[in-house]
Amino acid sequence: MSLRVAVVGAGAIGLYYGAKLAHAGGDVHFLMRGALDEIRRDGITVRGEGENFTVAKANCSNSTADIGPCDLVLIAVKTTSNNDIVELIPPLLHEGTMLMTLQNGLGNEEFLARHFGKERLLAGLCFICLNRISRNVVERFDYGHIVIAEYARPPQARTREIAEMFGQSAIKCSVAEDLTLERWRKLVWNIPFNGLSILAGGLDTAAILADENLRSSTLALMREVIGAANKCGHPLPETTAPEQIRRTEEMNAYKPSTLVDFEAGKPLEIDAIWGEPLRRAMAAGAKVPQLKIVHALLNSIDQVRRAGPAGRPLS
Repeated sequence: MSLRVAVVGAGAIGLYYGAKLAHAGGDVHFLMRGALDEIRRDGITVRGEGENFTVAKANCSNSTADIGPCDLVLIAVKTTSNNDIVELIPPLLHEGTMLMTLQNGLGNEEFLARHFGKERLLAGLCFICLNRISRNVVERFDYGHIVIAEYARPPQARTREIAEMFGQSAIKCSVAEDLTLERWRKLVWNIPFNGLSILAGGLDTAAILADENLRSSTLALMREVIGAANKCGHPLPETTAPEQIRRTEEMNAYKPSTLVDFEAGKPLEIDAIWGEPLRRAMAAGAKVPQLKIVHALLNSIDQVRRAGPAGRPLS
């Protein structure tokens, strides 16, 4: 499958998957902002276990109008920038353009469907540990697979063709039948580890699991998320929690992406990762007391931080 691909969002996820596709010979175009000059000069470097390469001549632009219509758009901006997508995406569209969100949390497909139509939409759930360690270098710490699914319908021929394209680019990829089920499965990890990493004072995954109380809190949150998913009609087995704990123990110590954003002073994806799951859980009658507390604390921390040192809003 030969597609013209645009990558909107040049953080760790967007640079990594775009670079993998480009390195395999794909026609990939990156929307860049502040790092445009560095990428044009130095290219994009990906390194990690089993891979070390540079896309020396990356196609990049600071305008989607300059990129023009594409066949597939990978949306890798943080959910806190979703409103920007409304203006960024239209120049990339032709009648058959597919939009694949690589974002975390719940509610992103619904947002995109309202603006661009649900028939265009797919999602890629990225089960991978990445950090962007400089403006043009991404390091993969562990894991490395993506689950692709259609929004509000079963897999189509295009779903499997995109998965094949990813596979040919050395990206481990699978196709899922139920997108929302896979979103809840990922939240089983994201909700506790992203939240506790901040609330515990900046701890990585290994430090969280090494602390008896934090490990217990992690398991409690995981069980609440599993219960909420089941109440919402997306069955996850109880074994999902210990399986994810085991996999996290096996990987290298890792700072979750929300902690990285927090330490960099960037907006946090509180609504997508904690707020929307909490609303859906409560609407379905699930008992989620731990999730309520984590959501409230993160909201409070974020509001205080955004208010500035004297309680004044930061401009």
